[in-house]
Amino acid sequence: MGSRAGRLLRRFNVESRAHREIGKSKPEPAPRHETYQPGPVVSEEIHKKDNPLLVRLAQVYVESKDPVQEATEIPQLQKVARRPLKRGLPGGGLGISELTDVPVGKLSIVEALTALNDHKRSPRTWTAEKIAQEYSLQVKDAVALKDFFIPFEVKIIPPKSKETKQIKDS
Repeated sequence: MGSRAGRLLRRFNVESRAHREIGKSKPEPAPRHETYQPGPVVSEEIHKKDNPLLVRLAQVYVESKDPVQEATEIPQLQKVARRPLKRGLPGGGLGISELTDVPVGKLSIVEALTALNDHKRSPRTWTAEKIAQEYSLQVKDAVALKDFFIPFEVKIIPPKSKETKQIKDS
């Protein structure tokens, strides 16, 4: 029903509205700046052959040689020392290729989380030096790992009032 009413309003007095719109004076466009200037007329002189120039061009001979390139050896990639993993992912049927070793000076995610968890549980025994020794890291990397890599932690903030509903630990 609404579309019918809308169509009636659009079609109401269309012809007189169209004549009124056509009869309005249109604004005159601004005068255009004359930027177009005709270029020089191309004559047939361009297409004619100039024999003296062709003779001079035939006398020119250019000889060039490419510089000799010495045979360069492709550098061989150095074998990076690797160490076996301390801990791996539990289960293996996830379609992920199982890692068996990592480069010295690097950690897998599982090892990093294990090291951080050990440090969190007993910071006196698991110092940055012991983590560095255990996982073949540099001490500065172990300190940076301990300071800047924070594992996921859940904090339960108690409500301010006793009336609010509270989730109980299960």
